[in-house]
Amino acid sequence: MSKIPKGLSDKDMLQGYVEQVTMESQFMAAEEAEDKKRRAKAALGKPEKNIALTGFSDELVEELGRKLLELKMELFREGVKNYTLKVKKDGHTITIKPIERKNKGAK
Repeated sequence: MSKIPKGLSDKDMLQGYVEQVTMESQFMAAEEAEDKKRRAKAALGKPEKNIALTGFSDELVEELGRKLLELKMELFREGVKNYTLKVKKDGHTITIKPIERKNKGAK
């Protein structure tokens, strides 16, 4: 066995080395390729704005969300936990009204 020369870089030490292909290395390579494809697909498929929100500014959507949260908290304080929101359009006015649902099992 020959002596290992000192002061070599990592690249120089591994020069000419060829890794043997094993089942494990094949699976790892396949996983890496699949992971790269998944990441590329996720980067391309960034969530777009909902088409129903087109034309609304981010500030307006945030304000609407806060008002709905306030309504939800008020209903909770009043003890109303089982409800749906009904949306009604009347001319240029849109109304969102909470409607309490009846429990099917309650008598």
